Amino acid sequence: MTGVRTIGRGAAVAALGAATVYGHVLYPVYIGLRSRGLETSTPPDPDVWPALSVVVSAYREAAVIGTKLDELQGTDYPGTMEIIVVADDPDTAEASRRPGVRVLSSGERLGKARAVNRGVAAASHDVVVLTDANAVLAPGALRAAARHFTDETVGAVAGEKQVDDPDGAQGFYWKFESWLKRCESATGATIGVVGEMLAFRRAAFRPLPGDTAVDDAWLALDVLEGGLRVVYEPAAYSIEQAAPDYNGEWERRTRIVAGNLDMLWRRRATLVPGALPVTPQLWGHRLVRSSFGPMAHVVLVGIAVPAARHSWAARVFLAGNAVGAASTAALLTGRTPPGPTRLVAQVFFLQAVALGGVRRFLAHDRPAVWPKPERQAVAGTVAAAGAVGTGAGSAGAEGGAQAGGGEPPAASSPSGALSSTGG
Repeated sequence: MTGVRTIGRGAAVAALGAATVYGHVLYPVYIGLRSRGLETSTPPDPDVWPALSVVVSAYREAAVIGTKLDELQGTDYPGTMEIIVVADDPDTAEASRRPGVRVLSSGERLGKARAVNRGVAAASHDVVVLTDANAVLAPGALRAAARHFTDETVGAVAGEKQVDDPDGAQGFYWKFESWLKRCESATGATIGVVGEMLAFRRAAFRPLPGDTAVDDAWLALDVLEGGLRVVYEPAAYSIEQAAPDYNGEWERRTRIVAGNLDMLWRRRATLVPGALPVTPQLWGHRLVRSSFGPMAHVVLVGIAVPAARHSWAARVFLAGNAVGAASTAALLTGRTPPGPTRLVAQVFFLQAVALGGVRRFLAHDRPAVWPKPERQAVAGTVAAAGAVGTGAGSAGAEGGAQAGGGEPPAASSPSGALSSTGG
């Protein structure tokens, strides 16, 4: 009987360990193997380029919106294009007014989802592109995204997000996220989209609920439920300033985790096996990594504490957790952990963000409108997009065949703050 109990405890610990590492290790291995040998070919230039409605939702972006509009109006996109700015504060609205730009302003902040709804409702063209005021689009990004719409099965095109710290930890994180999306797209579709660069068919759009904090993910799920695909295009990349510290990322990332969990709860039918082609991605890329895995980690710590009296493995596990906790605390207080403990701190930060997001979800603390400081223009922070674009899969606007699988990006020296479980 004792042997049976020992086997049972061992199986439980093994299951908890698998859940802990599934989102960060096992799922990437699964999707990498599944996509190995598959290729997603870059579509040729269409005879007639689709007309685009570019929507920029902006709040307290007066310092940067002018640069964004200069970028959009200077693009070499060969088709018809209109620019719509949805500005919910008077300063941004005023800074956006110029010939060739339509400005929608409510005079009050209604949240990103409602801003997107208003922008899409005002759009005149069949393909809508969402982009952020502070994101610098790569040369040719609009071309790279638009050419996918010659395929009638494509409902949306997810661009790649990069930060102006390509060799630091944030840069590595987004390279890894981009590798995952490339693998997912090679298998048919991806759920990983970012609001910095997202193009979609207006006919596939359904008005977003005003209370969602993850408008981009909700939109992608709508497209997928409509029977169309969401594909990833690395040449349609954008670059923005890396987060200056972990504290700012904590608030934003825990809110995103809570918003993702809220979306999955409200749309839980999509988690039923076979409901959608991307259901395994919803489990691996979203749910397990952002909730079940970190909670399993906490349970393992609880099991290891009493077991440490007689188990060297439990003592080693707890020692590793102590190092990770101390290193993460150092990051959150503005200090840089020494040597290899930086990477440990970043992994633990991801786990802590997920737990913080779960807490916010359970506390119904997932606002669609949150405090936002006035954005300041930072000269020289983001260089020309073509010079900085070194993310996973970045191929230039003309592109070529993109390998579906392959190896995940190798870690560079992890010296910066790491973004968390979004993407």
